[in-house]
Amino acid sequence: MSEVIALSTVADGTMSITSDPTSKVVIQNRIKFLASVGITMQNTTRVKVVYEGEDYCRYKEVNPSQKGDGMLDGNIVTADGLVTCTRNHALFLPLADCVGVVIYDPTHHIMMLSHLGRHSLEQNGGYKSVMFLVNNYGCDPTKLFVWLTPAPGQEKYPLFAFNNRAFKEVVFEQLHAAGINDDNITNDPTDTTKDERYFSHSEFLQGNRSQDGRYAVVAMMKS
Repeated sequence: MSEVIALSTVADGTMSITSDPTSKVVIQNRIKFLASVGITMQNTTRVKVVYEGEDYCRYKEVNPSQKGDGMLDGNIVTADGLVTCTRNHALFLPLADCVGVVIYDPTHHIMMLSHLGRHSLEQNGGYKSVMFLVNNYGCDPTKLFVWLTPAPGQEKYPLFAFNNRAFKEVVFEQLHAAGINDDNITNDPTDTTKDERYFSHSEFLQGNRSQDGRYAVVAMMKS
């Protein structure tokens, strides 16, 4: 078995429009991007993050009956991270100025795709994502493999709640606290506020980008 983990770019088009979850343009962008890495919409479930309430560390398992949920519309349960125990069931997360974290347990064949934004990091979301797997599936954190997406850099997007430290610095700290080995972390160091291959909502709001949008990460255990 192998893992498929892929990122879209601006060239693939936006992967989400919050105000229009049924956008035909977005749906076509998703279809083409997923097809380019051998995945279909029908085998994919979207991680739908909603900035409401006080809990930003909501994690849930999805089953095969939920394949396709959230990919053609907004019809999917909200969560900050999804877990699948099924091969060929892809998880899909659109991103603005946050970090997407893929966590894979090769022993139990479990995969998680978690959203780490400012709100979730302030609630120790990196640590809690790992602990969700440890406490609910008996995963050994020292045997988990982690992939990190690009993120906004410290220069333009400091985390005020963490003494203006960088996104990735805080993410690494929380993952290490959960027992993840540094050797098991694959990090994409790209700064999305400087690299225009990726969308950056904050840069758009500041007038530094002509186009707003969301890129996406998709992850799947392939049989």
